[in-house]
This record gives sequence, structure tokens and C-alpha cells, in this order.
Amino acid sequence: MSTRLRHFFVKITVLFYVILFISSCNTIKRVNDGELLLSKNNILVNDEKIKNEEVQGLLSQKPNNMGRLALYNLARENADSFYTAKLDNSLKDINFFERIISKKQLVQVADYKINFNNWLKKTGEAPVIIDKAKTLKSAERLQQYYETKGYFNNDVTFEIDTTEQKEKRAAVNYKITTGPTYYLDTISTAIASKDLDSIYQHYKRFSRIRAGQQFDLDRFQAEKERLTSLFANNGIYQFQPNNISFDIERDTTTGQDYKMPVEVNISNKIGESSNAETAYKIHNINSVNIYADYSFGTNPDSLQSVENDGYTIYFKDKLKYRPNALTDVIAILPGSIYRDADRALTSKQINNLKVFKYPNISYTYADSTDNQLNTNIYLAPRSRFSLGFSTDLLHSNIQDIGISFSTSLVSRNIFRGAETLDIALRGTVGSSSDFKSSSSSFFNLAEFGADIGLNFPRIFFPIKTDKIIPKSMSPETRISLGTTLQKNIGLDKQTFNGILRYKWSPTTQRRNTVELMNIQYVKNLNIDRYYDVYDNSYGDLNSVADNYIQVADSSYYDTNGNLTIPDGTTGFTSDVLDGNITTSQDDYNEVARLEDRRERLTANNLIFSSNYTYYKNNRRNVNDNNFFQFRGKIELAGNLLSALDPLVNFEENENGDNLIFGVQYSQYVKTELDYIKYWRLSRSNVLAFRSFIGAAIPYGNADNIPFIRSYFAGGSNDNRAWQPYSLGPGRTDNENDFNEANLKIAFNLEYRFNIIGDFKGALFADAGNIWNFLDNVEDEAAVFEDLSSLSEIALGTGFGLRYDFSFFVLRFDIGFKTYDPSYETSKRWFTDYNFGNAVYNIGINYPF
Repeated sequence: MSTRLRHFFVKITVLFYVILFISSCNTIKRVNDGELLLSKNNILVNDEKIKNEEVQGLLSQKPNNMGRLALYNLARENADSFYTAKLDNSLKDINFFERIISKKQLVQVADYKINFNNWLKKTGEAPVIIDKAKTLKSAERLQQYYETKGYFNNDVTFEIDTTEQKEKRAAVNYKITTGPTYYLDTISTAIASKDLDSIYQHYKRFSRIRAGQQFDLDRFQAEKERLTSLFANNGIYQFQPNNISFDIERDTTTGQDYKMPVEVNISNKIGESSNAETAYKIHNINSVNIYADYSFGTNPDSLQSVENDGYTIYFKDKLKYRPNALTDVIAILPGSIYRDADRALTSKQINNLKVFKYPNISYTYADSTDNQLNTNIYLAPRSRFSLGFSTDLLHSNIQDIGISFSTSLVSRNIFRGAETLDIALRGTVGSSSDFKSSSSSFFNLAEFGADIGLNFPRIFFPIKTDKIIPKSMSPETRISLGTTLQKNIGLDKQTFNGILRYKWSPTTQRRNTVELMNIQYVKNLNIDRYYDVYDNSYGDLNSVADNYIQVADSSYYDTNGNLTIPDGTTGFTSDVLDGNITTSQDDYNEVARLEDRRERLTANNLIFSSNYTYYKNNRRNVNDNNFFQFRGKIELAGNLLSALDPLVNFEENENGDNLIFGVQYSQYVKTELDYIKYWRLSRSNVLAFRSFIGAAIPYGNADNIPFIRSYFAGGSNDNRAWQPYSLGPGRTDNENDFNEANLKIAFNLEYRFNIIGDFKGALFADAGNIWNFLDNVEDEAAVFEDLSSLSEIALGTGFGLRYDFSFFVLRFDIGFKTYDPSYETSKRWFTDYNFGNAVYNIGINYPF
């Protein structure tokens, strides 16, 4: 981030905290004499103070948000008339400043001031003045609420408390005496329909209301919803919830047991055209008709039809889909009882095909018996082809400015089985000052890629999997191939990948993904640029070479005494490792370390892997802030190729490792556990926690992990007190340009709160690090040796400012190095805890 942009965000953050400070000194600016600003609501139940959010939500008046009140107080009253009058005076008696601008500009300035003043009022919040009528209304709501919880004799009073309050401020104390608690007694039924009664009795053990429970109106509502769903999914067509009622006998004046007998009443259906009653009865599905290629106004008599697995498929001229592709996703079965859940599941599975618009599913009576239903499913196809295009502006630490573009073509129903084929082309052109001297073109960076993918709305496998993964789990298979080519980015990589992936969701909360094959080949096209790209490594090698400038070949150095790239770096390294240049043991080890890393990062990679990912998220919707999310993944690479070793005469390198097309294939096991938990502390305050542990262990044909499969620490979504790739491994201090390792532990805790309007704030603590573990790295400072290495977990703390645009959140965070394991033990705490060493992060949406 540029220094100018960094200072801008710091100023914005400081401004908001200044506003908060001013607000504490100016809260009663708009409070008139004789009025009281509501400072607090206290609710006491049986003399015990409670902070129940549901109960607090019943109150008609709530204390101001201090930040929004401060904004409101900054606004001028009667701004329109004030600025209009001031404008009139200015036009009559123009001062020096006003002479240098036109009358039109004076009007524009006045309009700006009026609009800004209106924005302050709209964004701000008027002072909440205690209103006794509203306070009385709140007391009535509290009384009604506690009646719904079984306290029918409760008593609610309130008082306006000015003691221990500042000028023109008061708290309101609500005092609730609950009285005796009422409990449910016997539960009886009066159900008019025999079919309904049979269903009720069969499932009554799941009832939400039971004898001995404290009365709670919410339980009766839950029981009504349970019965409605129960009947609708056990053959009862068009069941009406208003046919369910509860008769509750209550005596609030006498007795000591306070027990209430309950009768569950379920009446018959009332006719729409008359008041005649009709008993509810179980309905069966007589037939299921599927109308493919349906459009409004289609004459059913002009359609052809075909039977398949008991379904009838209607179509025009020629059926464009294989019959099984349509019937396999229909959960409504001919001959089964009516279930509303089958209707919803059918809609979901048809949508998953991605070749039809949202389906229309209707039921009609088959005959006069009124218990046989015909199901009609109308399918309107999407366009056979669709084309998309997008573009974006980019900025990163690699390119000063860039333009990205992508285009995609989707073709549906490729093999008449609702398959989709997608072809995507993408590219980025950018400019970097690092290459200005070697290129006259403004755009001197480029990356281009292409992907082709084929999606099947089922598990595409030689063995049938329907019993293990039924169609209700929305199974999907994807086969994809892709390639990417870079120019002047890193070592100018070219990658090829191929994936065979299966996905299915047993429930709305759980998802499984299996990549049976994930093949990736990475080829470095310009390895001579290694020391141009990795500046830290070049600096370390150059420092060692400076000690031997008198004995090394002079052609290795330029006129400034620095190693030339690549001839000087390559020649000096070879001479040291071959013994042609005699060095100290420390310098020899340093050169050997740098060469090992260079060979690893410039080596081509070939990865044949398989992996399984389990994902669970119990979040109900985007507004739910009480949920958890878990992701577990295990990946195995190289095992299939190793199993073929006895059968195939693989080429080998000098270390005895197997090669395929001259490239050593990777072999490792990798596992990851990622857990996120949100706690909703209040309406606008959330505490969010994340924990992550990942390890990739090489074995067999490899003694390290490919760079693209390793872990790094730091960055706007990780430990925000360190830049990306700058933390670790272990207690090392930013040793390489891109520090990575094969073991990572990370914890994040963030408290999120509202500041003013759409501006949000956050306080956070990020802990974690990376280490080398069971690979070929021997540096003790970088290796996870035992549990004592946990003392090398870095801690960053800080605060952030966010602006919520509804569809995304713009985030700015400042992270401070609180505990830095790269220092000696006595200096790890708060050594660099200052704005000068802080890290400033800009991100989109929340980090977790």
C-alpha cells in the first residue's frame, strides 16, 4: 500500500474516534429544558437485573448510539432557511472571497451545505427523549410477554430514575414481579379426521407440548408448525394451519397447583365456495406428467409423449433430452403418497441441472374420489448457449496497474443428459516499473489462461452409486482441463491441470467433495531470472560473495562489485560447492542453503493427487451470527505412481527418485482442519473465532513439498501484523522473499461492532506461525521440533474500520506486532508495537 493511501486511512480511523470522543461531551445539545435524554434501560425481574436481548427488544425507546447522536448534533437546525438566508445576504453584500467565484457557484456552495447537513441528520440519530406514553407502552409489552411465558399474574411497574445521572439524563427502571408459574397438565385431542388422528397418534412422541412443561406460547406455535409439516408430508394435500387450535383451561384466581389442561383441536376443511365441511384424508400420486420444452400457450393436444419408469414425458416434435435425465431428478413417485417435501426436492434437483428455468409444479385431482392426484411438471429450458464477459482493474505488489478480462461460453444439454460444457478464456495485462528498462511497452506483464469443463448432474462412475449417493443429495461430476501462461511474472510459469471431481450434499448444511484425480504440471520457463525475482536470496548470496571478491573469478562481478545474474551467481555458487573457492563453514552452509532453495523453487513440479473435503455450515442465512463452520480435508499425492514402480521402468535422477518425462513427481500426505465460530453478543456486536491447522508431510519419492502446496503466514486474511509471506518459518526473521513451510497453525479472534450507520469497527488478535516439519530443512530456527516450538507462535493485535455496502464490505485493518518470535526471548513482547512498524491492510469482506 502506498504511503499516501496508508495515511489517508489512518486519518479516517482517527476521525471516527475523535467523533466518538466529541459525542460524549455534546450529547444534550438538542435536549430542551424539561426533557430527559434516555441514558439506560434497566429491567429487573423479581428484583434481579437481566440483560435478555429478546426482552430488551420489547421496549419502545432505547438509548442512542453515541456516534450517531454526535453526527446528528453536528447538523444545524433549520438548515434550509439558514443557508438560503445567508445566500441572499451574500448576493447583496459580496465579500472578497465571494467576488472570486460566480453567483452560480455561490448557489452550488449553499446547496452543498444544505445537502451535507441533511446527510448528517439522516446518518445520525435524534436524541431519544423519555416519553411516558411510550414507556407505558413498553410496560404493557413486558406484561404481555411474561404472560406468554406462563406468568399470568405478573405485575409490571416503571420509574424514571435521575439519581446518579448527569444533567438532563435519566434511566428508566422496569420492575417485573412474575407471580406464580403455570404448567401444562394433561394433553388431550379432538381431531375430526380419522386420517389426521392416525398420523397424529403415530408421531405424538415428537410433540413440542408435554404435560409438566411450563406454559410457553412459543411451544404452541412450534407444535402448530410441526403438525402442519407433518400432515403435508404424510399425504394430506392442501392442509390449512388455521384448522389447528388449542383449548387451554386457565384459572388465575384460585388454587395452588397452577396446572392447565390442554386440548388439541384439529377441525375439518371448510369448502372455498361454501361452508360445507370436508374431512381431511390421505392423497396418493396417480400419475406424474413432465412437460419438456414448455412455453406459455402450448396446446397439450399437439404434444407427443413417451413413457419412462412410470412417468409420462410430453414434448414437441423431438425429445431433446434422454428420458432418464429428466425422470432421475423427479422425487415425486407415481403410486406414492403426497409429500410436500418431494415437491420442494424436485424443484431443487431440477434447478441443479442448470438447463431449465425454475419449474412450475402443480397438482390436479385425478377423479371424483378426491384422493388421487395427478402431478404436472412444466419445464422451460434455458438458452442452449450463453456468453459472458467481464473486466477489472488490478493493483498488487507485482504490478503497478493491470487490466484483467475473462470470457466464458456455456453450452447446455451436450449429450442430451442435461450436461453443461463451459469454456473460459482469461487474461491479464499489466505494467511494472521493474521492467521499464528492458521494455519500451507500457504493458510489460501478461498472464493468459484457458479452461474447459464438463459437468454431469450425477455421479459419473463405472459403478452405480445411487444407493450410497441418492439423487436427493444433488450429486455432480465435473471434468476440467486448464492451462496458464505467464510473462515477466515470477519465473514465467506455464501450468497444466486436469481434475475429476465429485460433489454431493447429504443436507443443506453438509457437503462432500472428492477429487479422484487432480493432476497439475508446473513448468518454469525462465529460471535464469531467479535472483532477479528473489531479492532477499540475491542479497544474501551477494553478501557472501563480497568476502571472496579477491579470489573468485572477476567475471562473476559487475563494475560495482555485485554478482551478475545469472552467470555470476551460478558460477560463484558452483565454485563454492565444488571446493574451487575455499570459504568458512558458515559461508559454505549459507551458499548451500541458498542453492537448495533455488533448485527447489526453479524445479518443475508434477503432482498426481486425490483428496476428500468435508464441509459443514449450520448458518441459516446471511443475518445469522450464531453459527459454526467446519472444513476438513485430506490429500494424498504420488501413491498411484509409486504403486506402478515395480511394473514400470521409471527414469531416475541422481538421487534415485523416479521421473516422468524428466520431472520428479511429488509424493506427500496433506491434511487440514479449519473451524470458524460466531457468537452474536447483541444486535450489532459479534465475536468471531477461527482456528486452522494444516500439515503436508513428504515421503517416498520426495523430501519436500511443492511451493504451490506449501503454507505461508501473514496478510490481510491471516496474521494482519505481518505482510504476506513475511512471517516465519519458526523464529527466523523474514529470511526469504517468500517464506513458506509445510506446517501451519493459526488462530484469529475478532470483536465486531457498529460505529455509525454503515461504518463498522473491529478489534482483533491474530496468532500463528509456519514451520518445517519432517522435510529436508535442517535449520533449527525454522523446524517444529516438539511442543516447545509453540512458543514461536506470533501474536498480532490491532483494530479495523469497515464500510458495509450491503453486497460487500470494504475493510481496512491496522495490525501491530505484539509478540514477535524472531527476536530473542526477552525482547519478543511489544518490541515493534508502534505505528511505524504496523502493517496496513485493505481487504474485501471479512477475513473469516
